[in-house]
Amino acid sequence: MRAQETTGVAFTGDDERGRAQRFREAALPHLGDVYTLARYLLRNPADAEDAAQECYLRAYRHFATFRGGPMKPWLLAILRNVCRAEYARRGALAAVQADGSDDAADEASENLWGEASPSPETVSLSRFDAETVQRLIAQLPDAFREVLVLREINDLSYRDIAEVTGSPVGTVMSRLARARALLRDAWLAEEKGS
Repeated sequence: MRAQETTGVAFTGDDERGRAQRFREAALPHLGDVYTLARYLLRNPADAEDAAQECYLRAYRHFATFRGGPMKPWLLAILRNVCRAEYARRGALAAVQADGSDDAADEASENLWGEASPSPETVSLSRFDAETVQRLIAQLPDAFREVLVLREINDLSYRDIAEVTGSPVGTVMSRLARARALLRDAWLAEEKGS
């Protein structure tokens, strides 16, 4: 009782549970987008998982300071800071390691719902295309790769990307145009080489 008299407010376990529930409802729908960006920034699935986890820990810790608005850009900005500050310092930027085991599990679960199995040729071509695109995106310079992933994969607006990266909208637009041109040129060079 004394704590209530001196501070005027006493926090209960219900307050913490409510905060945790609000955070889960607002933040967890974006976990896939957070992981995807981390995977592209860090180029390593294990480091991406660690970064996503650290992002959510920091976001939860600072959830009381969240001013409202879209949750996704706020989370991606936190993730970007995590990747730059902690994982870049450790030298965790390594080559992307393609892992097809997750793809096989996803295909098996989709086929449980009665969808027709794609032909082996279709699977092979789509896997080749997906792996090629991932590899080509991974080869882009950091600034271009980041805006391309935020726009094309995470579907953020230019304004949200500017907020996440701390860049003016015009810079975001020019980086995105340059990233698309670099990716297109790399794809065409890849096709000529095949």
